[in-house]
Amino acid sequence: MASDTDGRQAEQTVHAGGRWSAAASGATRDIIDPADARPFAVVAEGDERDADAAVEAARRAFDEGTWPGTPVAERAALLRRVADLLVRDREELGLLESRDAGKTVEEGRVDVDCVADAFRYFADLVVGEGAGRVVDAGSDTVHSVVVHEPVGVCALITPWNYPLLQASWKIAPALAAGNTFIVKPSEITPLTTVALVELLAEAGLPDGVANLVTGPGHSVGARLAAHPAVDLVSFTGGLVSGTKVAEAAAPGVKKVALELGGKNPNVVFADACATEEGFDTAVDQALNAAFIHSGQVCSAGSRLIVEESVRERFVAELARRAALIRLGRGTEDGVKCGPLVSERQRERTEEYVASALAEGAVLRTGGRRPEPSEARPATGYFYEPTVLDRCHRGMRVVREEVFGPVLTVETFRTEDEAVALANDTEYGLAGAVWTADAGRARRVAGRLRHGTVWINDFHPYLPQAEWGGFGKSGVGRELGPAGLAEYRETKHIYQNLAPRPVRWFAG
Repeated sequence: MASDTDGRQAEQTVHAGGRWSAAASGATRDIIDPADARPFAVVAEGDERDADAAVEAARRAFDEGTWPGTPVAERAALLRRVADLLVRDREELGLLESRDAGKTVEEGRVDVDCVADAFRYFADLVVGEGAGRVVDAGSDTVHSVVVHEPVGVCALITPWNYPLLQASWKIAPALAAGNTFIVKPSEITPLTTVALVELLAEAGLPDGVANLVTGPGHSVGARLAAHPAVDLVSFTGGLVSGTKVAEAAAPGVKKVALELGGKNPNVVFADACATEEGFDTAVDQALNAAFIHSGQVCSAGSRLIVEESVRERFVAELARRAALIRLGRGTEDGVKCGPLVSERQRERTEEYVASALAEGAVLRTGGRRPEPSEARPATGYFYEPTVLDRCHRGMRVVREEVFGPVLTVETFRTEDEAVALANDTEYGLAGAVWTADAGRARRVAGRLRHGTVWINDFHPYLPQAEWGGFGKSGVGRELGPAGLAEYRETKHIYQNLAPRPVRWFAG
C-alpha cells in the first residue's frame, strides 16, 4: 500500500504486467489531505508512455494469458478471496479513503463493505449462470446456442469522490467476465485503487490482468480512451470529460460505458409530513440526500422539490438542522461532514452560491467557509452545508451539478407540476418521492425519467440492481446483470449436425 511521503516506495504506483514502477518520466505527484491541505503521500505521475505500457501488458495477458479461459468457478473464487482481503483491511482502507477523499472514516468503512459486497455479488452471478442459452432452430439436426465471452482489454477511468467504490463497480464485473484491464484513478485520489490492485495480486490474479496508471486525465485518460488495442472504455465522471472520452473512443468503435452524474430531485408531498414522525423522517432524509460526503455524490439529492403548503415549516427545520452539522477532519470522532476534495472544488461551490444569490435565491443557512477549529484547520477545504430557498429552474445552481454541500429548494402545488419539475433536467440519474399515498408513489415513480427512483428513502443501492441514468447522465449500466453484460460480447454458435448440399446453385 502507498506509504507516507517519508517513504519513497510510494512513487512506484504504475503497475503493468505484474511489476510496480515509477513513471517513465520520473515525475511524481503529492497527494493532499483536504482537511489541512498538507501532502501525505507521493505517487507516480504517469503519461502516455505509461498508458501504452499498461495497455501492452493487458493486451498480452488477454491474447496469450490464461485468465480469459480460466473456469468460471476459479474466477469467482478469486473474487471472493478479494472480498475477504477487503474485510481484513477494512480499517486501514477506510482511513486511507478518508484522508484521500476527505470523507469521514465511518463513510470510508461503509465504502469498503460495499466494495466487498460487489465482488461477492459478481462471483455469485457468474457461477449461477448456465453454459449458454440454447436457441430452438426448429430442427433436430441443428444445435444453436448463444454464449458470452469477455470483450477484451478494458480501460477503466474512475472519479475522485468514491475512488474505491467506483473502481470496484468496474473491476469486479470486468474480472468476472474474464477481461484484462487498465485502471486510471483520479490523479487526486488514487491511493485506495493502488491498494485494491495490490490485493488483487495477493489474491492470486495472474500478472498482466490488472494494470494501473496514476496520472492526469488529459494525458493518461485520453490515451487509454483512444488506444487502438483497448476494446472497451468505462468512465465515471463529469459530463464534459465524459464527452471527450466518447469522442476519443469513437474512431475505434469501442464499447463505451459512461456514468456522468446527475442533478437529482427529492420530491416531498405534504402528506408525507402529516405526522410528526413522517415530517421528522422526511427532513432527516433530505439532509442525508444533500450533505452525505459534503454533497460530493453523483446521486446527491441536491434539488428539494417540496409541496408549497409545507414548504416554510419544512425548510425552516431543514436549515436549523443543517446548521448543526459538525464539520471537520474525517478522522475525528463526531464529525459528520468532511472537507471538499480540493481548493478548486470549494471555489466552484462558492461561485455557484454567489450566482444563486445574485439570481434571487434566499440563503437560509451556510453559504460560507466555517470558522477554523482544532478539528477544522484553517488550511482545510471546508464549506458549510448550505440551503438556498426560493429557487427556480432559471438558476445555474438548479440546472448544473455543483458537487458541493448545496441544497436548492423549489415548490409545487400539484402532482403534475411536481413531476414536471423533477424531470426538467438534462440529467436523469436518480430521484426520490416522499408520500403516504401508495398509489401516488407508484404513479410518480413510474413517470420520473431517472435511472434509480427511491420511494420514501434516499441513497441506498443494491449490487444486484442496475445503476445508471437517462439523458446526459450517461450510457450503459453498472451493477446487476446488465453491469456484467457491459464487459461481454455475445456470440451465436450455430452447428449443423447433418450437413448436406443445399443445391442453390447448379453444379
